[in-house]
Amino acid sequence: MSVIKDSLFYGKILLFGEYGIIEDSMGLSIPYNSYKGSFIFHSDDEKFSKDSNKELQKYLSYLDKLKTESKLPCDLDLESFKIDISKGMLFDSSIPQGYGVGSSGALVAAIYNKYCFNKLGSTDNSDILELKRIFGELESYFHGTSSGLDPLICYLNLPILIKSKTELGTVGLPEQGESKGAIFLLNTGLTGKTQPLVNHFLERCKEDGFRNMIKNQFKKYNDASIEAFLNKDGKGLLSNVKNLSKIVLDNFKPMIPKAYQKLWQDGLDSNAYYLKLCGSGGGGFILGFTEDLDNARTKLNDYQLDVIHNF
Repeated sequence: MSVIKDSLFYGKILLFGEYGIIEDSMGLSIPYNSYKGSFIFHSDDEKFSKDSNKELQKYLSYLDKLKTESKLPCDLDLESFKIDISKGMLFDSSIPQGYGVGSSGALVAAIYNKYCFNKLGSTDNSDILELKRIFGELESYFHGTSSGLDPLICYLNLPILIKSKTELGTVGLPEQGESKGAIFLLNTGLTGKTQPLVNHFLERCKEDGFRNMIKNQFKKYNDASIEAFLNKDGKGLLSNVKNLSKIVLDNFKPMIPKAYQKLWQDGLDSNAYYLKLCGSGGGGFILGFTEDLDNARTKLNDYQLDVIHNF
């Protein structure tokens, strides 16, 4: 397996802000290094090689079209991209698709890194905003619309705090604690589709009641959860996440797979764990928060849990 001499691009997790950032609540997204992708020229899996190479060809056609219409958001060397694809290049990625952990984001970041003539790379607010805009346009091929946040995290490989649509920057994460408190991923084994769920959310936002709930309740507990997490306030984090979990269960039912809605409610009733969406939902991973990981594991012993942070 010959890897092109380029960085690996890791997955990401949007810890807080799913859907809310569309309506200007805060968000916190972190790299997730358990999954990664890179360009290679050879794989022993012939079917995967062909499929991946074909997907890159389709994406190149989309970028060619943007260039023809003078809509390419940055100066990409599409000729070199085309030559590499013709040589059989593929994107070898362990990031599962439709799981909310940045599969398309890592690909977009890798293409920008390899083929952009004038790459931006500083963590100044202006550079980050411009990168986010560029990545949003490049990633919209995959989701219809894109905030650009996923490729941004994958490209910088740094945690990003979104304070508003025009103010975002890198942030240091609190050191991992020694206590039993933990944030974990629960694998549903299902694939989620982002675009229909985002469309559903945008339709609901036309209703006054739903929009007010986002602005007055969701935003309040989402933003307070971020503050508590960054300030290493475990009790405050769990209290706010519990409220957030309930709001999501009451108002985001289509985003929670039916088979997991009772599990969600059980967590709220028992206080053993609290669940929330990881990305757009509909499948993939669900985020879990608990003050006692052993207890949560006992309650969720039928499910695969991956701990991403101890607090």
